[in-house]
Amino acid sequence: MKRTTIYLSENQATALERAAAAAGISKAELIRTLIDRALGGHGEADLQTDLAAIESSFDVLGGPEAFSRAPDQRMDHLDRLTDA
Repeated sequence: MKRTTIYLSENQATALERAAAAAGISKAELIRTLIDRALGGHGEADLQTDLAAIESSFDVLGGPEAFSRAPDQRMDHLDRLTDA
């Protein structure tokens, strides 16, 4: 690893501190992660993470019965409008 120094505005430094704390990582680790993303250093890893997140979201709303396709008041209203 190579050491480097960067200058940040007060707003950038504050935002960096908050984001690192929220993620539970050091500011340096967050900077390295953001640089990798910006430069495409870990595209495959990000793709795998994204796919895993999509996979884990299936059935989060309780399955197909969560949404009913039965006629409802809205459909009754639209039917009345088309009959008028």
